[in-house]
Parts: sequence; C-alpha cells; structure tokens
Amino acid sequence: MGNGTQKDSLPNVSVKNSWIVNEDNYFSRVDKFLRNVLKNVPLSAIYKLIRTGKVYLNEKRVKEPSVKIEIGDRIEIRNEDLSKYTREYKEIKPVKMNLDIIFEDENIIVVNKPAGVSVHPGKNVHKPSLIEGLKHYGTTKGFEPFLVHRLDKETSGVMIIAKSRQVARELSEMISSRDVEKNYVALVFGSPKAATINIPIDDQEAVTHIRPVRRFMTKLDGKDISLTLLDVKIETGRKHQIRKHLSMKGFPIVCDNDYGDFRLNRAFSKKYGLKRHFLHCNQMAFDFHGKHYKFEASVSQDLKTVLKLLEAEGD
Repeated sequence: MGNGTQKDSLPNVSVKNSWIVNEDNYFSRVDKFLRNVLKNVPLSAIYKLIRTGKVYLNEKRVKEPSVKIEIGDRIEIRNEDLSKYTREYKEIKPVKMNLDIIFEDENIIVVNKPAGVSVHPGKNVHKPSLIEGLKHYGTTKGFEPFLVHRLDKETSGVMIIAKSRQVARELSEMISSRDVEKNYVALVFGSPKAATINIPIDDQEAVTHIRPVRRFMTKLDGKDISLTLLDVKIETGRKHQIRKHLSMKGFPIVCDNDYGDFRLNRAFSKKYGLKRHFLHCNQMAFDFHGKHYKFEASVSQDLKTVLKLLEAEGD
C-alpha cells in the first residue's frame, strides 16, 4: 500500500481523534483529509498538528502535510484536545445564484467567479458563497458539486468544480502534482522584472513565476508612482500565495490591504474607483480522461476600467 503497514489488523471503527479513511471521507493527502473532517479547527492549527508530530497514519508519525493516504488507512491525532477549537463553520445550503458558466460537461463545471463572493461559507461572510450557489444549481441538474481549488474572496476568474467525489479526487491529485496550469493577471506597485519567486509559505514550498506585460506611471498623493501589469503563473497553491510572494518582493498588488500599503491603496482606490485587489485568474489548463481542457475568463469590468484609465494617462 506504499507505507508498509498492515491495515487488515486495524479495527474498522472511528473514535474521538481517530478516523478510518473510506469512500465518503477520502482525500488523497493527509492535510486535505484533516481539513475536511476537522471543520472547526483553523487551517493554521491543522498544519501545526502535523508539524509538531501529533498526527499518525497507521501508527506512524506523519512528517509532511502532503503524505498520500488510501482507503482503509487509519488517521489519528494524539496528545491534543480538539474541543478547544471553535472555528465557526456553516453548513452548506443551496442558494439560487446567477452563475457565469464558462463550460460544463458530465465531469466538471467551470465558472468565472466574481470578486466579492467567497468560495465557501465562513466567519463574517454574510453573502451567499459560490459553493452554495453551485449546490442549488446542482440540485436542478442532478449532481453534487465538489471544490478542488480555491480563489480568495476578492479574486475573480476561473474556478473548476467537480461534479462527483471521484472526479474531485482525480482533479485534486492533478493539482497537487502540479499537472494543472494556472495563470493570473495582477497589477502591482513598482517595476518588477521577470522572475521566479520560491519563498516557502507556512513552511511549505511555494513557487510563483512573474512576467511583466505592461508598465504604467501615475500620480498618487502628489508623488510619481510606477505600476506593472504582470502575467503570473503558479506551480503551487498556498493560501494567498501570489499576494504574499509579490508583497515579500516589494511589489504588492494594487489595493491589497492585507499585504500592501494602506495609504497608497486608498489613494489609488479614490482616483480609479477600484474596490478590491487587482488579481484575476484568467486561465487554467490540464489534460483529463484523454482530453485537453483550457479555460479562459476575460478580466472583469472593474479591472478593465482601471487599465483604460491608466492607458489614457500615458497617451
């Protein structure tokens, strides 16, 4: 089974802090499995449990979040009181929503996610989430949606959703194995050159490739400010990866108040009317079941308006 552990001797039971992997709860990696079964535990705490050696797979300590698991495996958390974690978790309920559907077949549905819509219900999220809208759509079409990747609430663009648990497993595995191309468009402060950024995020490998497409100049608060439109390609999908990597390199995404300059963002927003960070997933491509898929989502209107205004200034 790849880990040299006899599984037949393990009792087929689930007790507190212990689970048997089955068809209903299966994910290909141990971290994804724990994120699914420990919905009240923050993501950072789950990775800390792994990092501090409290997670066991078939009686062996798990050392990496990416460790592969199989149906029949036993996963256990030792020496930790999970009841102390009280992250708010909302059950997913179907909500009617206007979905911008790019593509749909028997296996997947692809949508152009608008900015301002969370992918999943969460704390302080009052608007319906994308998965709730997809769940409603799925009830009318006879399928259950499964997320295989995520976009931040204020990031727009291509989102791929599986129509069955099995397809979700396969696509999640492909994404983890870096067999899916993911391209973004970002507008940043500064003048970065083409580069590969490989700074670890949360102690995990993270790889981002950037390429300048166009440069602009503007005046904000009386100062000359340089801006660069970037083509961004990511090999890994860490939380806030692009936003963190660009900020770490001194080129924060325009209007990203989590990782950028609040005063500069406020001045830009006032001048150009942008109400969210300038980041959009414009393309995803992969091979699946003998077919090549390539999905594109044009930059949304609010971002197009910003680019037109910047271009007009440069004329």
